[in-house]
Amino acid sequence: MRIVLAALMALFVSGAAYAQQQPVPRYGEEDKAKSPAQIEADKAAERAYQRSLGAIPDKGASDPWGAVRSDAPKSPAATSAAKTKTKTGAAPAKSGNAN
Repeated sequence: MRIVLAALMALFVSGAAYAQQQPVPRYGEEDKAKSPAQIEADKAAERAYQRSLGAIPDKGASDPWGAVRSDAPKSPAATSAAKTKTKTGAAPAKSGNAN
């Protein structure tokens, strides 16, 4: 009885695996010729896609951090150049303190 049940289970599993197989086109293999109805359906789908792209409004620039930022961003180039040079033209001495 166990052998019969094991054989039935193997049969069911192999049947499901066989049903999932579809011919996969290989490299260099030519596509099948389409019927005129399929060609017309492809053209209609392409036209509908292009029309839907034209219906999307142009959003323009977005600033996701605009609500968080309190003022306009400062230009880092002008302020950092003035801080790095001292009277002698050398860079300021580094200390272990962040302040």
